Amino acid sequence: MDEEKQQENAQGAVAESETVEQLGSEPMSVEPNLSNEAEVNQDQSIGEPTVPPTESTLEPEVEPFDLSPEPSVTVEAVPSVEQDSELRAKVEELDQRVEALKAQLEERNNQYMRLAADFENYRKRTQKEIEEQEQKVKCSTIKELLPVVDNFERARSQIKVQTDAEKNINSSYQGIYKDFVDRLKKIGVAPMRAEGEPFDPSLHEAVMREETDQYPEGTVVEELRRGYVLGDLVLRHAMVKVAAAPEYSGSPEEEQSMN
Repeated sequence: MDEEKQQENAQGAVAESETVEQLGSEPMSVEPNLSNEAEVNQDQSIGEPTVPPTESTLEPEVEPFDLSPEPSVTVEAVPSVEQDSELRAKVEELDQRVEALKAQLEERNNQYMRLAADFENYRKRTQKEIEEQEQKVKCSTIKELLPVVDNFERARSQIKVQTDAEKNINSSYQGIYKDFVDRLKKIGVAPMRAEGEPFDPSLHEAVMREETDQYPEGTVVEELRRGYVLGDLVLRHAMVKVAAAPEYSGSPEEEQSMN
């Protein structure tokens, strides 16, 4: 019985040595995640070999190749020295043309401004000449009518009404005179008031001198013919008599004593 136990022990030792050699010759499998391993049965023996890993667990993850074509890169051509000089020459030529056009435009604007100013001056001058010409025509026409006014005034001072018929004729006559004078006033004609005013050569025409002590020397004593004005323009100067200083008629001794 002892011999049979020894043989069995010897055979078990040989089997264990063979399993150890098999484990040493086979590669060890290293799994990345031990949490996902299959649990080993508690009844499994220690000497039983482990299950080798499958091909799916050993294959590395390889990213697929990007087979799309790469974008084409365009390379700009660098201009040569001759082309650069030509471009600069063209730019300078264009700048010269622009400056010439600017100068031409400025000259045209100056010409236009001068022409506009000349036209405005011509318009004003022409308008003024037209107004002056109209004033001259008006004055000349009124001057021809002033003697009619003188005749009316002279007749009024000389007529002496005696009967009713003469009174009616005189009233009709004076009505025509009044209407004529009113129409002259509407266009700006006004008579001068010269009597008692200082003599003014621009308004009065002295035809007589009278020695008197009642008025200062150079004062209009009497209006012989009435003068008329149209605004600031004199239509007709007034004929007047001007006061003069009286000459002393005493003896020479009194004259010397007065001096």
